[in-house]
Amino acid sequence: MDLYFYIAIGAALIELLFLIHAFSNFRYTRSKHKRSRLAYRPKTTIVIPCKGLDTDFENNIRSFLHLDYKGYRLWFVVEDESDPAFASLCRIKERSADTMAQEVKILVSGKTAGCSQKIHNLLYCWRQITDGTEVIAFADSDICVKPDWLSHLVHPLRQEKTGISTGYRWFIPAENNIASLALSAINAKVAQLLGNSRLNHAWGGAMAMRVTDFHELGIDNIWKKALSDDLAASVAVRKSGKKVAYVPACLVASYEKTDWRRLFEFGRRQFLITRVYAPKTWLFGLISGIFGVVTFWGSLAAAIFAAVNNISDWRIYVVFAFFFATQFTRAAFRQAAVWLVLRSSLEEHKAPIIADLSLFAVWSLLLLIMVASSAFGNCITWRGIKYKILAPDKIVILH
Repeated sequence: MDLYFYIAIGAALIELLFLIHAFSNFRYTRSKHKRSRLAYRPKTTIVIPCKGLDTDFENNIRSFLHLDYKGYRLWFVVEDESDPAFASLCRIKERSADTMAQEVKILVSGKTAGCSQKIHNLLYCWRQITDGTEVIAFADSDICVKPDWLSHLVHPLRQEKTGISTGYRWFIPAENNIASLALSAINAKVAQLLGNSRLNHAWGGAMAMRVTDFHELGIDNIWKKALSDDLAASVAVRKSGKKVAYVPACLVASYEKTDWRRLFEFGRRQFLITRVYAPKTWLFGLISGIFGVVTFWGSLAAAIFAAVNNISDWRIYVVFAFFFATQFTRAAFRQAAVWLVLRSSLEEHKAPIIADLSLFAVWSLLLLIMVASSAFGNCITWRGIKYKILAPDKIVILH
């Protein structure tokens, strides 16, 4: 059994590194999320692509109309006026005379030809940006933001070394079925990687760039042939030597109900896109996923085997207790982080907190299955459109 324990000691040291990273990111969230961001107020245009009606669509859109930020422009963009989002946006705009935005536009971009429909929509807006805009921000229509969201999002851009600032989503189940709880827990494991870290990647649902950087880095040219807006932009920013800054206060609630088919489709799509645009990040996710599953379930199997066969070596049980305790503690750190940032949503978030803390090892297994499934194939369906990804700068629209 000595070889087993040498391996266990090595694995325990690696597990401690994961735990330290989780604690470091929790401390970063705790220290940053409540700070007031009033000094930096660049002229900002927010671009929000819409396709279909997301869960709680109207409340999400209204949250962008009442940001505590003087003089921002708010542009919504759809592919076609036949999209149900277009009529809903027009109604919301008509009823929102009290908006804080200097300007509210609803734009129609038309169909894409060489990039994803979302990027086509974003580029359509980019081409209409005026010289007065200093920062361009992007958001998704399935998130609900706080009034100070934009103030926090643009704040890191006051520093030249920051190329892009980003928030992230936190799924809150619109219905507490198992698949929706799994979505919340699995997404939480990914969100936990963000902090004052080199592992940061921008998330297109809440990100911002200086217009000068967007132009100088050629993001518009990169996007013309891309599927992923956020990962493509993140890679370009990193290559320039600038950093991707995560903003804890821009962790946003996204209300979602799903089923098992849509859950696995979503997970595979996200990780397949990551494999194409950020292969090192994808490989890290695969290896760390295998590590987490093997250490927990392997030590559990060893403990059960020892108990059944009356093996009295106490070290076997200590190894299992260690991996149980550390992985449970990581789950506690990520749930404590969301409690700090989204306190107004705590009541409706009780079920996913309990689900994550009690079934964290099950969600690790499901996450690994999703990452592994993304190693095969190159076709995805996104917002009703089927794409074939041949390379980061070469995609084919199949349907």
